[in-house]
Amino acid sequence: MKVLFMCTANSCRSILSEAMFNHLAPDGFEAISSGSFPKGLVLPRSLSTLQAAGIRTEGLYSKGNDVFEGSPPDVVITVCDKAAGEACPVYFGPAVKAHWGLEDPSDVQGDDARVQAAFDATLKTIATRCRAFFILPFAELSPTELKAELARIAEL
Repeated sequence: MKVLFMCTANSCRSILSEAMFNHLAPDGFEAISSGSFPKGLVLPRSLSTLQAAGIRTEGLYSKGNDVFEGSPPDVVITVCDKAAGEACPVYFGPAVKAHWGLEDPSDVQGDDARVQAAFDATLKTIATRCRAFFILPFAELSPTELKAELARIAEL
C-alpha cells in the first residue's frame, strides 16, 4: 500500500510523516510526501529531529506532485492545519483521502528548547497515528470504512 502525505511546502510536517511512516512500516507499506507549493528544501530542524529519533533521512527532499505521477497512491493524507487557516492541497485521484491536521512546528516562536519541543511533539503525534494505521484490518475494510478509520486516527 502506498500512502502520500501532502502539505503545502513539503518541508516539515509531510516530510516528518513520510520518514516516520517508512521507519515504522511493515513490508508492503510505503510512504512518499509532496507539496502543492514545494519549498524546494527540507527544514534543517526536520532532518535533525528525525536523526535524533534514529530515523533515516537519506532521500528526503521537498517535492511536488509530479513525483508520484507514474505510481499513484492508495491513500492520501493531508497534514496541513486547517484550524490555522492554511489551505490544504487537494488530490484528485481515486485514492482514499483523509486529513490528519498538524500544527506547524516551524511556526513556533521562542528559544531553541521550545521550538525543538514543538518538533518532537509533532513527531510523536505522527508516530502514534502511524502505529494506529498499521494495525487496521485493511482486508476487511471498504474504502468508506477505511476513510472513517483514518478520521478516527486523526483524533489521536
